[in-house]
Formats: sequence, C-alpha cells, structure tokens
Amino acid sequence: MRNVDIKKYKVLENVQLSSKPTLETFNESDKKLKKELEKIREELGDFQDTLYAHGKYSVLICLQGMDTAGKDSLIREIFKDFNARGVVVHSFKVPTELERKHDYLWRHYIALPAKGKFGVFNRTHYENVLVTRVHPEYIMGEHIPGVHSVDDIDDAFWAKRFEQINNFEKHIAENGTLIYKFYLHLSKEEQRQRLLRRLDLKEKNWKFSPGDLKERKLWDTYQECYEDAINKTSKKHAPWYVVPADNKKGARVIVASILLQELKKYKDIKEPELDDEIKANLKMYKTQLESE
Repeated sequence: MRNVDIKKYKVLENVQLSSKPTLETFNESDKKLKKELEKIREELGDFQDTLYAHGKYSVLICLQGMDTAGKDSLIREIFKDFNARGVVVHSFKVPTELERKHDYLWRHYIALPAKGKFGVFNRTHYENVLVTRVHPEYIMGEHIPGVHSVDDIDDAFWAKRFEQINNFEKHIAENGTLIYKFYLHLSKEEQRQRLLRRLDLKEKNWKFSPGDLKERKLWDTYQECYEDAINKTSKKHAPWYVVPADNKKGARVIVASILLQELKKYKDIKEPELDDEIKANLKMYKTQLESE
C-alpha cells in the first residue's frame, strides 16, 4: 500500500499555485491506483469504527476546488467502506434565507461532525473568502452592519474575515475536531475537457450550467483568491494540502493516504477497555447465553 509523501502536498509556508503540479499518476495505471485506494479506504473504515468507539474526537474534511475538480466522486470513492452512521457529507450551496439571517459561519458550525464521526464539507466556509471575494456584491445579501456598499468591502474586511475563520478552526480544533483541508488543484485545460464531456455525454448533461462558463472566465482571479486563502489559513491544527487533480484516481489515492497517515498519529484513539467487573465475568455471561 502506498504511503504518499505528505510534505509534497502539505502547505508549510506560502505557496504559489502556478508552481504546483496538477497531475499525479505515480506512473501507475488507473486499475492499479483503484486497487491501492481500495486498500487504503478499508483501513480508513476500520479507523472510523475505532474513532466512533473512542468517542473523544471528530474529523472534519474540507474539500475545495474549481468546478469539475472531482470533489463529488472523490467523496463517493474514499468513503465507500465507512459505516453509514459514521460519516456525514454536507454540500454547501447558495445560502438560504434562514442562513442569511445568521452570520456566515453559522450554517457551517451547526453542520460540524459529532464526536466519533467524520464530517465532509463539499465546498466549505472558505466560499466566504472565495466566491464572495470574486463577486463582492454577494456580500450585500449578508446585511452586515457598516457595510453599505461594495466600496466598504476593502482589504481590512477580508483580513478580518480570515481572522474569524482562523479563530473558528482553532476553537473547534481545541475542542477535539481534527481538521484536514484539501484543495483539488485542477488545470484550466483539464477543466475545459471535463466541461466538454458534460456536453458530449447525455447522462452528464444535467451537470452542466452556462454559469460554469462565466465563472471559467474568472479563472485567474479565482486562482489568486485560492492562493491567498490557503496561505493565510494553513495552520498546524488545520493544514491545507494542495492535491493534483487532473487525474482523479491519483487525487483520491493522495487524499486517502494523507488522511490515513495523519490520523494514525493519534495513538490515543483506540477502543475503550471493558470495565473490570465486566471483563472478570465474560465467561459467566457467555455461559448464560449458551445455556438458554
């Protein structure tokens, strides 16, 4: 089973996305990568069972990336061997009317995984410094005191928002949530090919939206915002990993391997030991059941 080199992907200092690769195949066939993922996710599934029994930590996995980066299929393939009760996936769309009546972190806070469970945010609280930064007019719908026009949304506004996000993650990390944030790093050309496939294949037509093409024209702006967000919020307790995403199977192996390696570092996560009285009477309980 492959243990990927975490240091290749983990953001330990300021990163330039333009210098990071978007393709990783490990010189393996898709078939071999699929088999590797199967082995890793089986171990992850076993770890989730132990995490649930231990009941003192939760795991939050944050996935970000441009449209077509492969977030949905990555979730489907990595968590196949999990107990259904042990993982909850939240895909955050445009905020609802109720959500806009609260601060922007509220809907993310109430979706956090309970102790013993994995939570996956498919698009995350970072949309509030990505999409809204590219389209600052969206901020006006949040009805924030002191923000009367787009002109009020300045560098100081974004600096404060990054500070709030860092504080949010630090708070939940100090209370037992293990945080792992993955940016699926897709090339512009690969996105073009995937959008074309959505148009060419009838069964994928439903995934296409004309809005995808409008957002694609803002590619460079999004890359700048992603880079800034990653650099400002990759912390020891909540690190970012930049994962090459042009090959979906390679990306899945990378994410799964990173998760397994990082989670195994928590040696205190283990199944609780039986109460001494119960342990001393196991044979008696067995005898009672067998004699029925």
